[in-house]
Amino acid sequence: MRRFIEFRRSRHNHPVDTFELACCERDAGWSRWYSPTRSFLFIGLLLASMGAGAQELLIRNATVHTAGAQGTLKNADVLVSGGTVRAVGTGLSAPAGAQVVDAQGRSVTPTLFGGITEIGLEEVSGEKDTVDNTLALGADTKQMTVRPEFDVTLAYNPDSILVPVTRIEGIGWTLLGAGTATGGSIVAGQGGIVRLDGSADPIGPRELFLRIGGDAAGLSGNSRAAQWMILDQLIDEVRGRISPDANAALLTPAGRAALAKYIGGGGRVVVEVDRAADIRQLLRWSQRHNVRVAIAGGAEAWRVAPMLASAKVPVFVNPLGNLPSDFDKLGSTMENAARLRAAGVQVGFTQAGDASHNARKIRQLAGNAVANGLAWEDGLAGLTRVPAETFGVADRLGTIAPGKRADLVLWSGDPLEVNAVALQVWMDGRAIPMRSRQTELRDRYLKTAAPAADGGLPRAYPASGR
Repeated sequence: MRRFIEFRRSRHNHPVDTFELACCERDAGWSRWYSPTRSFLFIGLLLASMGAGAQELLIRNATVHTAGAQGTLKNADVLVSGGTVRAVGTGLSAPAGAQVVDAQGRSVTPTLFGGITEIGLEEVSGEKDTVDNTLALGADTKQMTVRPEFDVTLAYNPDSILVPVTRIEGIGWTLLGAGTATGGSIVAGQGGIVRLDGSADPIGPRELFLRIGGDAAGLSGNSRAAQWMILDQLIDEVRGRISPDANAALLTPAGRAALAKYIGGGGRVVVEVDRAADIRQLLRWSQRHNVRVAIAGGAEAWRVAPMLASAKVPVFVNPLGNLPSDFDKLGSTMENAARLRAAGVQVGFTQAGDASHNARKIRQLAGNAVANGLAWEDGLAGLTRVPAETFGVADRLGTIAPGKRADLVLWSGDPLEVNAVALQVWMDGRAIPMRSRQTELRDRYLKTAAPAADGGLPRAYPASGR
């Protein structure tokens, strides 16, 4: 018996889903089709029966956007075994008992990067007890505390409601970022990459987060010039030019050890900065101290694109930035990504505002960048390969290639278009239930309430309570 999973256009008028997942078991004499709900149950039972270490999958007849050296392959297959991509090509054969998915020409990509977020660090943004991405030990606004040893990944909750909400949209990993706050400093702390597969620990190296510019001036004596003074002092402390017990010392022993990892060509420092003049100063500072930086935001980065390309500094832009929202963003343009890439800069994407609860919108951001001059392949790379290379996980994530994790998405259409949806997400080659609290609420409120005359309760109540 061979097991097939196919995606076909629904014959029903579903209010949300436009495609129906159908499973088929075939032998020489019979076939049986299942409804979408039962299909997911069937997949779960099938995976359980095959065992965690024996999962094998063949996605056939797909448009495979590898985001890597092979580019885009038409009518191609992806073979997965043991949670790893084993082969990408045409005419691949499925091992006995393998799960086979006929993509019918639809797009397959790596799972996408969700940007710099607080997924798993923030549950309700307006409730302080559920927000863990900032440190503010200072007694008041006049007392700055510099603690680069602060690591937000220690607070990551893999059971956060935001994880499945984000994952079913094709987002498979994100960079947890440390934020700044009054009573802290322009050195926010450390974060790292987490996969949204339910695992508790981050992968890859840590990243250090800084915030530079006018928005951070309140953390540096109301002067952006003081930001460079503070950063230079911190490096003097790391290099022993200022004694740990000096009155002016800002770092704890643990802080010195943590910061030392990012000086002299060590770990990556992610700098939130927008103004072109501040970016110039950042490049000079990073070259003087041999600090590997990446820029988040970069509203005016296009104005210094040749300098960024020469320094090999990747920029994670918000492609929706257009009209200036403050004096650091007077040069905002929706062509930022296209102009940076044309100059040779590696371009990725991240969001402003509530990036955690709206991580799914990062696809729209990439699509807007493409609509404003960025090549489509570079738009996809900004959600896959570029962040993987920048943050040190390219050996596992970001492309579809032999030896990489089988974190894959099958799309109903162009993954950079808002009218496309993720039909199925696989993490380590295992089909993820395409269900979250949002889909459960949708399904609950779509139910028809029983008439009150029949003793019915409002439709918000579960069926068991009626």
